Amino acid sequence: MSRRIALSIAACVAAGGSLLAAPAYAADSGASAQSAQSTPSLASGSDRVKCTSMSNGQLCISLNTSPSRIEVFYTKKGGSAIKARLGFRSSSTSYGPWKTISTGERANSTWNMSYPCGRKYVGLIQVSGQKTFETPAATC
Repeated sequence: MSRRIALSIAACVAAGGSLLAAPAYAADSGASAQSAQSTPSLASGSDRVKCTSMSNGQLCISLNTSPSRIEVFYTKKGGSAIKARLGFRSSSTSYGPWKTISTGERANSTWNMSYPCGRKYVGLIQVSGQKTFETPAATC
């Protein structure tokens, strides 16, 4: 596991997060992004890392420096395999490629880019046949 992923996950876990995602039967097929019912937002130091726990996994966004990048990752802890893509929303929305994610796997998408502070960045997971789930907003 890369060091940046390990540090991001450690930050979420240290802040009290559990690794859980929404079951397929609990989501509607609407296309709009909606927050999953979850624990309160979790942060590390500043608000650069935000996670949301769901019934079968955990979704996080991390605003990293050195080099500047936005990383969204999902850890699947239960349920059947899903086809999903990770993304983020700020002034616009960007998604990575579709991936099949099975229990015990961690998927991530990274955007190597300079990002302006002062904006809010929301991590997204769009699950095929379900709705789009999101993290609380991260800031720097």
